[in-house]
Amino acid sequence: MRRLRRWYAWWVRHAPRLRDFLYVGFSLLTIALQAASGDGGWDLKDWYVLGAGVVASVALFWRRRFPAVVTAIGVLAMLTAGLVVPMGLALLTLAIRRRDLVLAILGLAGYAAYVLNMWSEGGGFWVSVFSGPFLIGSWIAAGAYIGARRDLMVSLRDRAERAEAERELRSEQARLGERARIAQEMHDVLAHKVSLIALHAGGLEVNPAVGPDKVEGSARLIRETARQAMEDLREVLGVLRSDVSVDGADLTPVPRAADLERLVMASRDAGVSVAGEFTLPDDVPVSIGRTVYRVVQESLTNVHKHARGASTEVLVYGDRGDGVTVRVTNVRPVAAGSLLPGAGAGLVGLRERVQLAGGRLSTGPTPEGGWRVEGWLPWPDNRESAEPVHVDEGER
Repeated sequence: MRRLRRWYAWWVRHAPRLRDFLYVGFSLLTIALQAASGDGGWDLKDWYVLGAGVVASVALFWRRRFPAVVTAIGVLAMLTAGLVVPMGLALLTLAIRRRDLVLAILGLAGYAAYVLNMWSEGGGFWVSVFSGPFLIGSWIAAGAYIGARRDLMVSLRDRAERAEAERELRSEQARLGERARIAQEMHDVLAHKVSLIALHAGGLEVNPAVGPDKVEGSARLIRETARQAMEDLREVLGVLRSDVSVDGADLTPVPRAADLERLVMASRDAGVSVAGEFTLPDDVPVSIGRTVYRVVQESLTNVHKHARGASTEVLVYGDRGDGVTVRVTNVRPVAAGSLLPGAGAGLVGLRERVQLAGGRLSTGPTPEGGWRVEGWLPWPDNRESAEPVHVDEGER
């Protein structure tokens, strides 16, 4: 089997040149037979036929590179020496390589050369007129069929290669998109909890003289926050294994009013002064509610990491047709430095999330030295199926 594959590879590599030798050999054989078919010895005409045939046959070596020129030589040999085979092989190659006006012109020229040669040789004129189309047409039809089949095979091969390349590209893009989505979800789930743990631990560090009750309460909060982080991580990893949603909607539970309230309460328990005001109807679409939740969560996480101890205000309001506005503002932080390192990926992912929802997000410092994150999400007038996301909550 291996030897057969080697022979096949050798044949594929050398087949064009072998066909050239086959064409030339067959043409020379027919020329020699035609030149030697006379009754007497060799006269000048026989030598001319032999010479013209050798030239037209040897020219077939260049039939693929210069098909039109080789065909013209064959037509001339047909006109002057009555050599059908070189002209036919040249027309066959020309029809394989191209099927256009050049083929039509040289085909008609070959037909005219055939008729004129038969007439000059004293053959039947009308016989050549009616037999010429079948003779010339057979060479052209065979070449056109082979050429069309080759073009079809090349086209199918190119389409298959393009489809394979596009499939690999889509697969790679899907892998990159999945990695980005997993990274974003992991950041959203864990960053907030880890920042709360850091706040609790930082409070114990800067106040080493607090009483046992305060230490016990902080330790309990750290333990509960760590347990919640592990539960959220386990939930996200479990859903990631079975998620079939297009936009990752199945990755996290649908946020509700209690989730926003829990975010605010968790920050207050960590020692951050947070005031929240949520004035939204109960029929907020699920997609908007989830994005609002992520905006508030990421903003509070950044407050924990970079502005611990700074008073923060969370404002969420909106209505159908007007859109939903989310604004999280903190005052100038008292403590310098960050509890946790940050790479800026949270706000980048948050901006992408808001833009995918058709909204806009702006972040930047306030004139008083604080920081503000403000986003707007569209909420069309048409009714959407949604679960309740927010309830009114006064400033606490």
